Amino acid sequence: MDFLWSLIVGGVLGALAGAFLGKDVPGGIIGNIIAGFVGSWLGVTLFGAWGPAIGGFYIAPALIGAIILILILSLIMKTMRK
Repeated sequence: MDFLWSLIVGGVLGALAGAFLGKDVPGGIIGNIIAGFVGSWLGVTLFGAWGPAIGGFYIAPALIGAIILILILSLIMKTMRK
């Protein structure tokens, strides 16, 4: 059950980051989940573990990390299209 909860929270974090930036995450819901997981790792690595935690994710640094990740991915995808 914990794994399912982590998938849900990771997907929501990835979707929130994409909505905040107004950019779609490549891969749909799977991309949102991956962005949430990798963004959480990135955020906690850069900013530390602080704020409320849900499903093993620290919400504030995970959301910031997912936003950074989506920005980087969108820049890479933009340069590859040219």
